[in-house]
Amino acid sequence: MQQRIQISLAGKNEIAREGLRQILSSEKVHIKESVSDARSIIESLASPATDDCTHVIIVDDSVEEGGLETCRAIAAVKSKSRLVLLADQYVFEHVALAFQIGVDGVIIKEISCGPLIESIYLVAMGEKVFPSQLAANLTNCAPTDYSGDWKACATSMGLSSREIEILESIMLGMPNKVIARQFDICEATVKVHVKAILRKLEVDNRTQAATWAVKRGVGTPVQLALTDLNPRPDTTKMQTNINRAA
Repeated sequence: MQQRIQISLAGKNEIAREGLRQILSSEKVHIKESVSDARSIIESLASPATDDCTHVIIVDDSVEEGGLETCRAIAAVKSKSRLVLLADQYVFEHVALAFQIGVDGVIIKEISCGPLIESIYLVAMGEKVFPSQLAANLTNCAPTDYSGDWKACATSMGLSSREIEILESIMLGMPNKVIARQFDICEATVKVHVKAILRKLEVDNRTQAATWAVKRGVGTPVQLALTDLNPRPDTTKMQTNINRAA
């Protein structure tokens, strides 16, 4: 790859960020910044780039601690920058939601150093990079024999208008405190709504609630052409599938 890559690292764990910096730094890669709070990256994205370097933002943050919400905020302003989420483990719903939000690549931390670097290069080139498990899951994710109006299904299950709104926020990976701010209600009220949603949908957790909505026609989880997927045989702990961005 001829063009130089600038990388911004965002993650709460300083040791993990330093490890990434050591792994990724090379003649072709320049670590532009390494921060614990992504707000500074978001602010810098408001200013137009002054060079021709490809900019890749890597978010190393667990979904449970707001990783998807961080990605959503960056995706809203990232323009030509590329966005990668480093996930602790593969969870189909989390990966699907990440791509819905606007992430360009999801990499599971089990990946070894060589494939990690290659995956970052591919994202910089405009590829979509994601775990190979996603292909099998997407095949089974088509909406079943429902009308496609998932909100009508939710209403038939007894969900109120506010509960449907909160379920949509859950689909975006928002934690309770963010949902509370969005609707100007207290976090305790959100918790009551979430418990009601889980009870009415007869599911055990937020991930299952999101899956319930996807299977009832919320929309295609990830806009990727599965016919173009090709497993990469050179990876060890995780194979990465690649599909060129549309």
